[in-house]
Amino acid sequence: MTAAAMPASIDATSALLAAQDYVADRQLTTAVFLALRLRRPLFLEGEPGTGKTEIAKVLAAGLGAELIRLQCYEGLDVAGAAYEWNYASQMLEIRLAEAAHEERDRIAKGLFTERFLIERPLLRALLPQPVPPVLLIDELDRTDEPFEAYLLEVLSDFQITIPEWRTVKAEAPPVVIITSNRTREIHDAVKRRCIYHWVDYPSAAREFEIVRRKLPDAREALSRQIVAFVQQLRAMDLYKLPGVAETIEWSRALLALDSVVLEPETVNNTLGVLLKYQDDIARVRGSEAARMVEKIRAEVASA
Repeated sequence: MTAAAMPASIDATSALLAAQDYVADRQLTTAVFLALRLRRPLFLEGEPGTGKTEIAKVLAAGLGAELIRLQCYEGLDVAGAAYEWNYASQMLEIRLAEAAHEERDRIAKGLFTERFLIERPLLRALLPQPVPPVLLIDELDRTDEPFEAYLLEVLSDFQITIPEWRTVKAEAPPVVIITSNRTREIHDAVKRRCIYHWVDYPSAAREFEIVRRKLPDAREALSRQIVAFVQQLRAMDLYKLPGVAETIEWSRALLALDSVVLEPETVNNTLGVLLKYQDDIARVRGSEAARMVEKIRAEVASA
């Protein structure tokens, strides 16, 4: 994979995303362009399944860069995110050195070197590479506040201080994408260091274009009906609304069932692809699904 030049304009950024079949609106494209041009992290917040993580993937593919992913979780610390020392190898080194009657000072000096350093995603993203990598810090809202505080040095100066060794500073800053599903608020100190963008559910027209790009073999009428059905679901008071990821997965499921148009029975049998809570499925299944399908067919037919 060869490196591609950074896009020189918003239109070039749109073309880069479109080349990877990512359909972005103008606001999101502008945020991506500014993050690349200003070398600032891009903070993407929004509901699950709206394409936040996918941005990092398509940028890495479009730029010819390595994608380095840090999947966040509760309790994530420096050892899991940045680096840790290989204590087992260090202990073995000590025993071998003692058996060889080496001096203790000489042993100590050799323990905290690159040889015994285990690189985690944050550190790896700062090390020299032919093409600056894309660092995805995914679902930051799952971590604890102390980890956010640790991130400040990384996001401000693109460096990590390893007390026993040295400070590692990136020669060329990585492209940083941070995502959050907003299960909790992220501290302002992190957001201030980033270009911020809220990723919302797409309009019907944009979602239709997404489905057509991802599943070009689907009939146009079926794709329009799928999008219309999902858009109606998002207008309902459900516990968990389906995202674009669910729309695409449902489209694949209907294609696998050789569907040509939406049928109430097929919808009822596949609601588990779209909805992930039984209360939501129970609310839609049956007469409500039949009513929605009938309405959608009429609307698509008259369009």
